[in-house]
Amino acid sequence: MSKKLSFNKWNSWYQRIINDFGYSEDADTEAAELLEKMLEDQDSERQLSLLKERIQNKCVLVYGCGPSLERNISEIKRVGLNRVCPQIAADGATSALLNEGIVPEIIVSDLDGHIKDITSANSKGAILVIHAHGDNIPALKKFVKSMPGILVGTTQTKPLTHVFNFSGFTDGDRAVFLADAMGAHTILLAGFDFGYYTGRYSKPNHKTDVPITPTKRKKLEYAKSLISWLASQTKTLIINITGAEEIIPGIKNLKWVK
Repeated sequence: MSKKLSFNKWNSWYQRIINDFGYSEDADTEAAELLEKMLEDQDSERQLSLLKERIQNKCVLVYGCGPSLERNISEIKRVGLNRVCPQIAADGATSALLNEGIVPEIIVSDLDGHIKDITSANSKGAILVIHAHGDNIPALKKFVKSMPGILVGTTQTKPLTHVFNFSGFTDGDRAVFLADAMGAHTILLAGFDFGYYTGRYSKPNHKTDVPITPTKRKKLEYAKSLISWLASQTKTLIINITGAEEIIPGIKNLKWVK
């Protein structure tokens, strides 16, 4: 669990979420225990140290899979922000970054994105933070052991030895909680639209942005509420740069970008 947020604080959110969506806590626990067994040979303290090395005391970029993602990446590259801030991709955002020649430092995924791209980025040095929940047990069994690079496990339930709980629900907001837990001093959000369309990188079978489903809409509402709640609980500066026509003019010169 994050040192900044107690399990009890997160658990109150988690209980609301599983009751609202009808998820099974027992199934989530089963998934976490499965992932724990898969990662039992890992040095968990070393994995945490590697995450902290990439994030602590830095300005971090977190990429969601909203419709603005490609525009945001283009603008981020234009101002050179990708060269000074470590980058965390939420699942399918990995593909958009690879298309632009960028390998994120960290990927946060429940393994329903483009597995080929996630595997490729993991082989090139991206730390893959794999989330276990009741609905992705088949994906855990199919993909975890074949991943070539550094892996870290996470859960929504009680943390285990090799499977951590940094808080968060969707891939996007979990990435924000992870950045905060690992000590980022600033978190910049890109591709976090929270709107009425799902970005084409959110699922492997999407070729274009698509109208949002009621379930996805509710998930995004939770993600937005969770990030807002985190912002009220932490000293970390969290800025959503998604909607800016031009990403914070002069951002390269700001003292906190280092």
